[in-house]
Amino acid sequence: MLYKFKSKVTADLIMLEPNGRQILQVIGKDDAEGLHKGILLPANMPAAIAALERAIAQDEAAVEQRRQEAQAAGETLSRADLVTLRQRAVPFIEMLQRCHQADKEVVWGV
Repeated sequence: MLYKFKSKVTADLIMLEPNGRQILQVIGKDDAEGLHKGILLPANMPAAIAALERAIAQDEAAVEQRRQEAQAAGETLSRADLVTLRQRAVPFIEMLQRCHQADKEVVWGV
């Protein structure tokens, strides 16, 4: 399954299901209906951006801890561990910023 986030201001943003679900959970759209389809209104976008930025900071701290633990054990992190939430969330954050500025909503699953 893919998530396709749409707005009237930006191009569509497509994410694989696990990544899209993670983004939606971070912004509080984690109920069954919100994961299937939904709308994010401009008034809610600053809070969603702040939640994503907090989650990114937590993810980066966890990755750094895993990196240090792996280094101490003489191992290296897998490529999957090196792809951070920041890399997946920044395009969505940019979409939200542009939509908030233009006072347009973001929808998915419709």
